[in-house]
Amino acid sequence: MIINRAAAKQLSEKLQRGKVLILYGPRRTGKTFLFEQLKKTLSPGEKILFLNGESGSVQEQFSTNSPEKLRAYIGGASLLMIDEAQKILSIGNTLKLIIDANPGLKIMVSGSASFDLAQKVGEPLTGRHKTVYLYPISAGELITTKSAAYYHSVFEQHLIYGGYPELFSLPSMKQRQEYLDTLAGSYLFKDILELDTVRGAKKLKDLLILLAFQIGKEVSLAELGNNLDMHKNTVARYLDLLEKSFVIVNIRGFSRNLRKEVYKTSRYYFVDNGIRNSLINNFNPPKLRDDIGMVWENYVVMERIKKQKYSGIISNNYFWRTYDKKEVDWVEERSGKLSGYEIKWGTKRHKAPKDWLETYKNATYKLVTKENFLDFII
Repeated sequence: MIINRAAAKQLSEKLQRGKVLILYGPRRTGKTFLFEQLKKTLSPGEKILFLNGESGSVQEQFSTNSPEKLRAYIGGASLLMIDEAQKILSIGNTLKLIIDANPGLKIMVSGSASFDLAQKVGEPLTGRHKTVYLYPISAGELITTKSAAYYHSVFEQHLIYGGYPELFSLPSMKQRQEYLDTLAGSYLFKDILELDTVRGAKKLKDLLILLAFQIGKEVSLAELGNNLDMHKNTVARYLDLLEKSFVIVNIRGFSRNLRKEVYKTSRYYFVDNGIRNSLINNFNPPKLRDDIGMVWENYVVMERIKKQKYSGIISNNYFWRTYDKKEVDWVEERSGKLSGYEIKWGTKRHKAPKDWLETYKNATYKLVTKENFLDFII
């Protein structure tokens, strides 16, 4: 399996005594594997206690609110690692007790459903936790782990089938499609479906299929609700859950000056192109697709987000559009400066919208195409 070195480096750098390091990410992106690999890089003197939060015995041991019992259970470990920590009830309060009783202990936990884990650790561990995000394998990771030549050889596979680590060990298109079809089934919604207020996987899947055909476009909650026979508030709640469980990403519109700017709507991108293409049952290569513009935009946006997370780039991300359909696909706001990017599969020249440059004097504008995209995402 390809090791995500960027995430592994962040884990090792942020791990410290008296704090909880949380590794968030979608299911099947290699969090457990990353934990195992990280253990091999630690000093020989590090005493590690590795636990699985899905284990009934672990859940029972962590159900106590007695610091003495927790200290006895941890023993002489200098590093506590808990995989699937969201499965442990009141894990945040328990970890707080452990930190208070063992100030010299280093703690690392992982979770696939951020909304669940965040609710359980956020408030109890305010000021005592750090986070690292693990996404499906990025273009940068393929290049640094393998080589630029390898990346170019698997570029179309990465673009169409996505970056779930196991895909790179599957030799045929059929096997990759079967893997993604399984992942995009109820397994993808496993954490969400545990909530009593969610109707079922079919509604979630139908909602995602509608989003799959609207990449790069503003989404109307009312329209989605009409198509799904659901109230728009329910649609909004489902979208929030899907985002917090690392299935989609929500990008809002940017506005600061013009009345005619669209800013109260959202665009949604899929965390992984393979999941998107599985939902619509289309794994055709680029030259046979009529939606290659959407596939490309989704790919570039997510690779850029991975770069931001792994490189520590702090940015507010938006799209920009006016009611008369002038638009910029991707806008980054950093240190008071605006950078606009137009993402195109083709290489035809596009001029910056006049309103964009005239309204935001400090803004830049660049075109991202197949010719220069690596400079943008690596």
